[in-house]
Amino acid sequence: MKIETKPATLLLAVDFAGTFVFAVEGALAAAKGHLDLLGAMVLAFATALGGGIIRDVLIGANPPNSIRDWRYGVIAFLGAALVFLFSGPVQHIPRMLMLTLDAAGLSLFCVAGAEKALEYRIHPFIAILMGGITGVGGGTVRDVLLAQVPTVLRADVYATAALAGALVIVVGRRIKLPNSVVAALGALVCFLLRMVSVWRHWNLPVMH
Repeated sequence: MKIETKPATLLLAVDFAGTFVFAVEGALAAAKGHLDLLGAMVLAFATALGGGIIRDVLIGANPPNSIRDWRYGVIAFLGAALVFLFSGPVQHIPRMLMLTLDAAGLSLFCVAGAEKALEYRIHPFIAILMGGITGVGGGTVRDVLLAQVPTVLRADVYATAALAGALVIVVGRRIKLPNSVVAALGALVCFLLRMVSVWRHWNLPVMH
C-alpha cells in the first residue's frame, strides 16, 4: 500500500508551531553564546529541524519533510531573525521563560513525531521512541554545536516527558479518541511533566 506522505492539517500546524518555538529557543542559545547572525541561523535551523530530520530518515520519509517543504526553513530562519533583531531585550529574558519555551517546543514536537510515525504505519512502541527523538533531537544537535553536554542527558525529566507525551498519542489513537483531543492531551502531558519536574527538581537516578 502506498503511504500518503502529505501530512494532515493538524500535524502540519503542530510541526510548524514546534519549528518556530524551537527556532527561537535555538537563536536564544546563540545569543547567549554571542554568535553572529550566521551562527544564529545555523543554530536555529539545527534546533528546529534536527529532530524531525532524524525521525524522517529513520521511518523512511525521504527526503525529510523539513527539506522537501521550503516553509520549514523559512519559519526557522524567521525565528532566528526576530531574535537577532531584538537581541537587546533577548539578553534579559528570564530563565523560566526560556524553560517554558523549551518545554512548549518539546511538547509540540513529541506530538508531531509520534503522529507522523503512526501515519507511516510504524509499530506503536517505535512511534513512542520517534516522538521522543523528534522532541530532543534538535536540542541535542544544538548542544553538540555549542560544545555542551546535551540537555537530554542531564536535565530534569526531559526525554522522559517527551516519551510520556508520545505514549499518550499512541494510547489515544488506539482507543480512537478524536485526533485534535489526542494531540492536545499529548502536548499537555509532556509540557506539564517537564515544567513540574523543573519546579520540583525531579530527576532520574544518576550513575555514580
